[in-house]
Amino acid sequence: MRELPYIVREPKIASQNPPLLILLHGYGSNEHDLFSFADELPDDLLIVSAQAPLSIGNGGYAWYSINFDEINGKFSDLKEAKEAIDAIAGFIDDIKNKYTPNLEKTFLLGFSQGAILSYSFSFFHPNKIQHVLALSGYINTELLPENISTDIKTDYYCSHGSVDQVLPVAWARNSKPFLDNLGFKNEYSEYNVGHGVAPQNFYSFKKWIEARL
Repeated sequence: MRELPYIVREPKIASQNPPLLILLHGYGSNEHDLFSFADELPDDLLIVSAQAPLSIGNGGYAWYSINFDEINGKFSDLKEAKEAIDAIAGFIDDIKNKYTPNLEKTFLLGFSQGAILSYSFSFFHPNKIQHVLALSGYINTELLPENISTDIKTDYYCSHGSVDQVLPVAWARNSKPFLDNLGFKNEYSEYNVGHGVAPQNFYSFKKWIEARL
């Protein structure tokens, strides 16, 4: 898979080893979407927003295909999804080598399809990222390694819209018991919103990030 295009917000407070925040957008969006949060996030963060590899037209991109079938309903292309996880791993390594961030303070924030991959990435690549923020996503049990390491030190911020019309909130509610069962630190919250990020949600995850800087 080709290298992922990206955009960067350098830290507003100069640092040799800044904390790193990687952003993974949702299906049909692009690297500019979540980047709109950048100016409101902590000044010392190095923020890097990646563009997914698959063009679906009209300036939209996807990490993997979602197929619509009259018999099976919609389903995810798991082969493409696993290739995307590998591409994200290589991308993060490249960013770490180029920008020399603080490896003890790395964050991965994904929305929707990006959140699904953020969860899976953390299980396939334990401790490559310290903190995962999964917004409006869920843990896809078909996108897990055969054995999940119990030595994962990553903690998780999970949130979802209570009236999400794209990804049912019931799917997201499974994340906390799943993570609890593995003994992984996590927080889960819901907001009265559809498939999006409410202002209260933004301030909540911003505070969560700030507490870990």
